[in-house]
Amino acid sequence: MPYYYTLGKIPHKRHTQFRKPDGGLYSEELFSTEGFSNDSALLYHVYPPTQIIKTSAPVNVAPQIAEEKMLSHRSFEGFNVQPASDYLESRVLVLVNKDVHIVLAAPQHSLTAYFYKNADADEMIFIHEGTGFLKTMYGELAFSYGDYLVIPRGTIYQIHFNDEKNRLFIVESFSPIRFPKKYLSKYGQLLEHAPYCERDIRTPKNLITHDEKGDFLVKIKKQGMQYNIHYATHPFDVIGWDGNCYPFAFSVHDFEPITGRVHQPPPVHETFEGNNFVVCSFCPRLFDYHPLAVPVPYNHSNIDSDEVLYYVDGEFMSRKNVTRGMITLHPAGIPHGPHPGTVEKNIGAKETKELAVMIDTFHPLMLTKQALELENNSYVMSWRNDNQA
Repeated sequence: MPYYYTLGKIPHKRHTQFRKPDGGLYSEELFSTEGFSNDSALLYHVYPPTQIIKTSAPVNVAPQIAEEKMLSHRSFEGFNVQPASDYLESRVLVLVNKDVHIVLAAPQHSLTAYFYKNADADEMIFIHEGTGFLKTMYGELAFSYGDYLVIPRGTIYQIHFNDEKNRLFIVESFSPIRFPKKYLSKYGQLLEHAPYCERDIRTPKNLITHDEKGDFLVKIKKQGMQYNIHYATHPFDVIGWDGNCYPFAFSVHDFEPITGRVHQPPPVHETFEGNNFVVCSFCPRLFDYHPLAVPVPYNHSNIDSDEVLYYVDGEFMSRKNVTRGMITLHPAGIPHGPHPGTVEKNIGAKETKELAVMIDTFHPLMLTKQALELENNSYVMSWRNDNQA
């Protein structure tokens, strides 16, 4: 995570006695996603976080692959995902490979009847519609439109929505989601040229210690299975914690776009990175200011990565007929570029109001059965135009 942070009560020295008011010991837990060799946090529980009292049969939640190999531009109407009452049931896997799963969700109700843990993947939840709170043993993170919520794998959480209208774009990463190395000093500080800084990162607040015993169901996803494990104490019984591994929020509206005299390539929009993929944010910005600038992206041979764009709001300058919540997939192996007519249309324009999230993966993505149900089949031929600009 970005920097050291602490919340609540912790002892002066780690791995030493830290006692409750009644004389008993708090239970220390090391939380990390890469063993003992990278960022971690130390949490202090009222009770040991290991008291399992019951389990039940697991459920298969593995992706249902419809197309493992393909080579054509594809488009999916994300807002055609139907709202669902349950948070986990609302999550629809669309595109997958061994590095990432890309998910759409339209949950109507808060996750309150149980807790959830993704034991396989960090989660990046982009809030397209909705407001509420992410609750974890680290505290609470308020969220609203345009927020990225980054949740380290293994974090137990509940998500609370303020109403029933919610749309989420979710990336599950099988490696830690990090700030791009090019933005960091050798000691981990965000540098001056980075499009955001530590002030923009929102850390957990309002740590509430739940000193409760009972039967607490945690649904845990691991290797394509969902396990139901019941614990004797509330997962959020933490009295305090410190470290560098914790959930955080970052608003896309705090991303400061990098512009130039001529069109800047996608890496200037990079926001996060993982193993074999990057996340970019395309935000409202001034266009290029060379007197002969062509502000629309130039054609790209697209040999090294699959490009996924999730359209959030505004008119995307290089595409026609874009809808809110649409996902486009431009696979590696064939060129992609602006739609016919968009180049000439945007020459002389001073700015763009577009807002979109891009995922570039360096291994091919596979389509799920659910993705085919959302597909706009006319997209692949939308570049066919005898008067192409």
